[in-house]
Amino acid sequence: MNQEPSEFRYEVRPEDLALVRGLVESTGVFSPIEVEVAVELVEDRLKRGARSDYQFVFAELGGRSVGYTCYGPIALTAGSYDLYWIAVDKTCQGRKIGQWLMARTEELIRQAGGRQVYIETSNRPPYAPTRGFYLRCGYYQAALLKDFYAPGDDKVIYAKDIL
Repeated sequence: MNQEPSEFRYEVRPEDLALVRGLVESTGVFSPIEVEVAVELVEDRLKRGARSDYQFVFAELGGRSVGYTCYGPIALTAGSYDLYWIAVDKTCQGRKIGQWLMARTEELIRQAGGRQVYIETSNRPPYAPTRGFYLRCGYYQAALLKDFYAPGDDKVIYAKDIL
């Protein structure tokens, strides 16, 4: 069943520390250190507020948060943004919530003057569904950096012009 989120939320709350941890862990893809990094970005936003480089979109469905994105402008660029995280609760995957989140995030970036979005991910087999998702959302592979994360673990960079 494909259902549009009932609403999007943009402010970060203290309870989002546990929420983001749970969402990222539920995917079954990310390592413990990657989960900690996702939580650290929430901590940064809570601590620094609007001065933080990290912005969030939470998808709410039936009164609960079922996915989120974290994004922000790339320093020293004119309108380029990074999508740092996108995660949808494992029990809600396949319902187009990720596509709705991506579309809303791209719209917010456009409204802020953004013209390009970049995403980086691993080329390891567990990330194949994620890479396919980015392609379905209109991103293209812009670069492949061999052995970036570790021997045999390449970094794949995806890009999309959103003007």
